[in-house]
Amino acid sequence: MIRRRRLLAIAVVLAFLAGVAVAASDDDPGRRGRPAAAGATPAAAPGAAHAPALAAPGGAATANLRPGSDPSVLPGPVLIADRDNNRLLEVSPEGRVLWRFPAAGAASAASGAGFRVPDDAFFSADGRQLVATQEDDQAISVIDLASSRIVYRYGHPGEAGVEAGYVHNPDDALLMPSGEILTADIMNCRLLVIRPPRHRPVRQIGTTGVCEHQPAAFGSPNGAFPMSGGKTVVTEINGNWVDVLAPGGRRLLSTHPPGFSYPSDTNEVSPGVLLSVDYATPGAIETFTTGGRLLWRYAPGGSTALDHPSLALPLPNGDVLANDDRNHRVIVVDPRTDRVVWQYGHTAVPGSADGYLNNPDGVDLAPPHSLAARFAPTLHAP
Repeated sequence: MIRRRRLLAIAVVLAFLAGVAVAASDDDPGRRGRPAAAGATPAAAPGAAHAPALAAPGGAATANLRPGSDPSVLPGPVLIADRDNNRLLEVSPEGRVLWRFPAAGAASAASGAGFRVPDDAFFSADGRQLVATQEDDQAISVIDLASSRIVYRYGHPGEAGVEAGYVHNPDDALLMPSGEILTADIMNCRLLVIRPPRHRPVRQIGTTGVCEHQPAAFGSPNGAFPMSGGKTVVTEINGNWVDVLAPGGRRLLSTHPPGFSYPSDTNEVSPGVLLSVDYATPGAIETFTTGGRLLWRYAPGGSTALDHPSLALPLPNGDVLANDDRNHRVIVVDPRTDRVVWQYGHTAVPGSADGYLNNPDGVDLAPPHSLAARFAPTLHAP
């Protein structure tokens, strides 16, 4: 997902269809030019079980949110992979920073010294750990939340490879209740299943180095997400493909997200309905059936256009949470009105102070609403 210009040379670029829904402007022009202040206030560490009561929705919005944001649209805190600030943040619906990694002054590798360019981070189903992929740093890190320390790492930071223990642009790693980790390995064109503490894959799906859509190969997969019934949905950059895999890894079907040029991180809204984003400018968010029929599309133009969104997740109330990477913001869109109803980050203004982001590249919700918790009863690696 990070610096995807590297992948465009191998991508099969499809025609980008015009957006069918243009949202009304929700931006506050006064915030666009506000300079980012240096520094940030420290935040408390989260509890080991990550109870959702940590920040119950319904409070008043803080100044960290865009004016007009409604905290009640979120069921709980949001985890943000703030890529170019080299940090993870947990933000309450009201906009308060509840936790950050690494903490200021981290002195060891385990505490986060040298932690770079996290592009995605997802909680484990029990909320005790999270796994972060550092795509451009060629590493996957498991972080224990009680101690705020890295307890396992796969890959060699700064060094890509194909051998056991190496990855080449890993993306969207997810912890399974079994202890396994499923990750897309984009440039190696495969999915890997890893079991800590070992540093050798348990198994692989796809053929290393065969980077096109084939029965036993993936065209640069950038996401492998759980579905109901133990299935997995895989997004392929090359050729604009989305695949559904059976619990054992057999490919059940393939389809194209309607009108996309660069699909990213497709996931399930409900059985038979998928949610994905077009990593482009202007970008798009859409829902569609597993047969490829468009259901909803959000693709505003002009000053409200999305700029390389890379992940969208469904919310319990029917809204959609998304990171709009190069607009330096995380947003919630109401599909009924096509309006942004919540925003953390200042549109087109990068920064590191509270209320600012710099190329945020991934989001998750705190348990029990996290991606892994939603699918916990049938969650396993193919």
